[in-house]
Amino acid sequence: MLQGLRQDGCAFLASVTSADEAVAALNSGADLIDAKDPATGALGALPRETLRAIIAAVAGRRPASATIGDLPADAELMCAAAEATASTGVDIVKAGFFGDGDPRAALAALGQANLKGARLVAVLMADRNPDFSLLPALATAGFAGVMLDTADKSGGALPDVLSEARLVEFLRAAHANGLAAGLAGSLRRQHIAALVNLKPGILGFRGALCGTGRASALDAALVKAVRDAIDVAKAARFGHERSVA
Repeated sequence: MLQGLRQDGCAFLASVTSADEAVAALNSGADLIDAKDPATGALGALPRETLRAIIAAVAGRRPASATIGDLPADAELMCAAAEATASTGVDIVKAGFFGDGDPRAALAALGQANLKGARLVAVLMADRNPDFSLLPALATAGFAGVMLDTADKSGGALPDVLSEARLVEFLRAAHANGLAAGLAGSLRRQHIAALVNLKPGILGFRGALCGTGRASALDAALVKAVRDAIDVAKAARFGHERSVA
């Protein structure tokens, strides 16, 4: 599943809050359906019954991920949340690390959790001094991927928080450790072309898909606009690569 995303060049992750939003995102071209509650944090967790409804609506047509909530790096707490999330049938469980102490014990424990076949993706917070030296430990623990996001959604988009050089450093480290690599964090359409050129495996969006902020309803037309912008940027990048080959 995530192996294919690493080869594709740039998958479009759309965060949704309901089954209806999941269907709208699917029909408008999202590659990954990501279930989370933007009203309760950067990686707010949805109720399990809502997750099950989203999984039923997706019906295996695309991979579905879900966040476990904005939790401290506590092994017992994170594992319990990850196992509960996995029990809903999601394909990917996303666990965030917010820079609150050394998370190595927690990520190692997550690698041993009973996730019923779901894969793990770590989320590092770009605005919380992300530690890229964790990536080898993520690979050792069996994580399938890692994403950058932002904890404070009022503090600017990912490219405002980290320089292009740091983003490239992150992507290279992820790839060197065999991890699918994604970028998210208040991204807008105007960020897409530059970020696609960095060759992430995934670009993630929520606010750009909503009419009046990330906690408002998803707008199918905005999802389609992001889909189109990613496709245009990928075509331009591939065309440039062919011209210089």
